[in-house]
Amino acid sequence: MTGFEDQFEDQFEDQGVVVTGAGRGIGAALARAFAAAGARVVVNDLDAEAAHAVAAACGAIALPGDAASAEGLAVLVDRARAALGEIDLWCANAGVAPAGGADAPPSVWASAWEVNVLAHVRAAELLLPRWLERGEGRYLSTVSAAGLLTMLGSAPYAVTKHGALAFAEWLSATYRHRGLRVHALCPQGVRTDLLASTGAVGEALLAPGAISPEEVAEATLAGIREERFLILPHPEVAEYQRNRAVDPDRWLAGMNRLQQGLEKGGAL
Repeated sequence: MTGFEDQFEDQFEDQGVVVTGAGRGIGAALARAFAAAGARVVVNDLDAEAAHAVAAACGAIALPGDAASAEGLAVLVDRARAALGEIDLWCANAGVAPAGGADAPPSVWASAWEVNVLAHVRAAELLLPRWLERGEGRYLSTVSAAGLLTMLGSAPYAVTKHGALAFAEWLSATYRHRGLRVHALCPQGVRTDLLASTGAVGEALLAPGAISPEEVAEATLAGIREERFLILPHPEVAEYQRNRAVDPDRWLAGMNRLQQGLEKGGAL
């Protein structure tokens, strides 16, 4: 990424940035990209060793812990403010992608709601008062293309990512005039442990067009710079979204054909 750091240095210079789920994958790439662009970065992850490793590699601050529970988020926000002085950008990146359909255990659904949706709501609750008081703040939600479309093989993931997108839209619609800038990051396949965990379904649907976490981070900084709500590292997702909106029956029929193909191929 020749010249990448220089391109974004001015906008992010000395900004206080928190990235959850930053011990690996997209989160780690975001932490490195913001740090390279001059931001002061907090790296959060449940895996303390991974968080410290990423922070050490990019000159950031490691604050491992739970970024989903109310208690864990309260501790993280307080510690991040103490370390940074102020949180200018919150990256709600931590997520889970469990397999299963309507028969998924209640604990699986509960975990997906906690991490993929309620963590975003809880963070916003803690951050909004100060942001609104000073008239500026920025919130990035790692949603996934599943929030715009769907994810075959994982009802909990598809449903909760739709919820994450809906909350990001609500935040933007409600507080944009008061200085809050909201971004929804919606990649398709990304070469991460999360993609690997989706098994045969992810391999069939997402792996062929998967990009690197670094490419996602580059698209994210570009999207923020251009003040775009939807950040689409895979540009083709915009066309898929249009097709879904214009003719949902045709789109659903196409998705069902994909489902049938996965079943015949043994992926489901």
